Amino acid sequence: MKREIMAKTANSVIGIDLGKHQFKAVLLQRKGEQRYVLTNFASRVVPETIGSVDDFAQQVKLLLKDLGGSAKACAVAASDPRALLRIIEQPSTPVELLRSALRLNGLAVLNQECKDFVLDCAPISAVAVAGVGPKGTAIEGVTTGKTRYLVGGLLRPEVKHISEAMIKTRMPANILQLGPVCSLNAFEFAYPETFQNEAFLLLDMGHLQSTVLIGQKTELVLARSVGYGGKQFMESLAAEGAVDSEGARLLVQQGDPGMAEICQRALLGLATEVRNSIGFFEGQCEESIHRIFVSGAMSKAEMILQSLSDELGLPCEVWDPLERCEVALPAAKRQALAAEFVSLNVACGAAISYLKAA
Repeated sequence: MKREIMAKTANSVIGIDLGKHQFKAVLLQRKGEQRYVLTNFASRVVPETIGSVDDFAQQVKLLLKDLGGSAKACAVAASDPRALLRIIEQPSTPVELLRSALRLNGLAVLNQECKDFVLDCAPISAVAVAGVGPKGTAIEGVTTGKTRYLVGGLLRPEVKHISEAMIKTRMPANILQLGPVCSLNAFEFAYPETFQNEAFLLLDMGHLQSTVLIGQKTELVLARSVGYGGKQFMESLAAEGAVDSEGARLLVQQGDPGMAEICQRALLGLATEVRNSIGFFEGQCEESIHRIFVSGAMSKAEMILQSLSDELGLPCEVWDPLERCEVALPAAKRQALAAEFVSLNVACGAAISYLKAA
């Protein structure tokens, strides 16, 4: 599911994750049908609020400078708490027709006014694959009844802001996607056996919000955002631990025993939301979730993973979006990757989405 801004086939692409705390980028090259190579990556802390298009472009330019190298294409992912991400069920419809229906009468289709959003959609159920072709055209002679579609949208001013900023960097975006969609695409590529044959839960813990995606044997069943992320977590730790946010972060990273109980209390609300999501899925699908795949900067801390595991009664483990990619990095950069890969899922997913479609 993507918004195409310009189309050009390329075998190298920069994937950019425009997060609310950090911008992240990867440089991927395609060497064969399923052979992708990571040749560089970078991340950069940015102001939580970036005003003008020029300021936004400057932050991206600095990120690209840190990244180094060059590519013929750029795929961008935006993570915004105001974004729209919904799963709907409709009679099997060519994607182009459904896009038009969303644009002209979103209130009727989504039960929500969405004229202020730039929307896109994609079929996500097995039924959809059987009844609708890869470009959204109907397959003659196949009657499939209803189909589940993933609908995503960004506010128009946000899309305009990002598009204009990328043009100013002289690296205009070939595609613009939502962060959670890119994360799902990266997981599908990195863990195809799990994606195709198991029930899975992806928990991406961002700066201002966390995203829960639950799927079952290739089909996305639940997608929701929880208004709790790294910023709120650090504020909770600092308040309870009587230290500043940076001090709290270091204590958690170091596994300080005195922070364990505070950490667990700070994560209680998020764990409850994840548990409720699991309960909904298992009640609807009669299938069980056996482990949770975690990503985002918060997942770098073993204490956080252990606290979530204890609270949910399920193993919480980080997943590697580069699991099936070759890594061609200098030794120092390769060592840094070991600590950063947990935050590169969205940037990798954006790049992989472009290369698979090119």
